[in-house]
Amino acid sequence: MDTDRPAEADELERLRAAAVDGDTAALERLLTAVEPLVTRRCARMLPCRQDAEEAAQDAMLAITENLDGYRGTGSFPGWVSTIAANSAWSTYRRLKQRSEAAAETVPERPDPRTTSVIAGSRLDLLEALDELERDHPEQARSFVLRDLAALSYAEIAAREEAPLGTVQARIHRARRFLQPRLTTTD
Repeated sequence: MDTDRPAEADELERLRAAAVDGDTAALERLLTAVEPLVTRRCARMLPCRQDAEEAAQDAMLAITENLDGYRGTGSFPGWVSTIAANSAWSTYRRLKQRSEAAAETVPERPDPRTTSVIAGSRLDLLEALDELERDHPEQARSFVLRDLAALSYAEIAAREEAPLGTVQARIHRARRFLQPRLTTTD
């Protein structure tokens, strides 16, 4: 389902409302409709297909459990994208903790997540986001919502309950922070 068109976004909202009221068929149709969006968002952040699938599954569960938490601030597809991006980020952190705990052992064969150029660039981004989040969590949140979850500046401002100019400045500062950390010197 292409969720950029208003009629389809309206249909998602109708299905969401019916699912919240207990209509299991509506819930199934809603989850089927948003699953491609969730999968794309997770795959943008996580280079390994299995990791992206794990994050997407976690996101779908979070969407199901929190349907009544959507308050109508911003679009429903934007809300779904935010959950997917947050799930991917959480999955990355969990994987990072596991790999740091196992750092003492040498793998028998190379891990494609650490040897691929594409994987390396995505992992570099996630490392840089962790660093940014420690010092400026509001910038990290705004950046993830804009550049990874693809929400509009207006949707982010509404979600963050911040003026549009503040959100734009946060995203600009986050990009300035991240850019040198992602530039290769080859």
